[in-house]
Amino acid sequence: MNNGPGYPRPETLTEVDLVWIEKRLQHWIRFGRPVRDDIRDRRRRTVAFRPGSVFAFVRWAANDYGTIRSRIDILRAIHPGEPCQTVPHVQPGGDLLLSVNGWPKVQSVLETIDAIEALDIDACDVAPEHWRHLNHSMRANIAPRAYTRLRHAAWLKRREIER
Repeated sequence: MNNGPGYPRPETLTEVDLVWIEKRLQHWIRFGRPVRDDIRDRRRRTVAFRPGSVFAFVRWAANDYGTIRSRIDILRAIHPGEPCQTVPHVQPGGDLLLSVNGWPKVQSVLETIDAIEALDIDACDVAPEHWRHLNHSMRANIAPRAYTRLRHAAWLKRREIER
């Protein structure tokens, strides 16, 4: 890998191991902007994200009787030395914005992502607070606020000011 100008140093990246074993085990990225994608074999790859990047990591497993695990985590890749939560298959870990288990909840999050993208908003650019809000709303079993173009515009302005 080239580590010249414009290329991130490997030690600054957050790496995610992806797996695809048909009808048994699937780990995939629902959204995110990886800066590296290393194919290890026909079933496994590792993608890497720059610090500050937001991505959704979905894990699903099944046996002969059906689904035994489904989970979605939305994380922000951390900066070196920053505290983080550990998440299986994510190195070194990340700032966990949302984490839900069980297919009905995972499906609800996927539908929320679809609705945001239907507004022509890249889910990577959504305010991190919205993902936290969605996480807490789902845990409290209450309807979350919708993410709108107006909320997104306010977030983009705030992010610009904070830089």
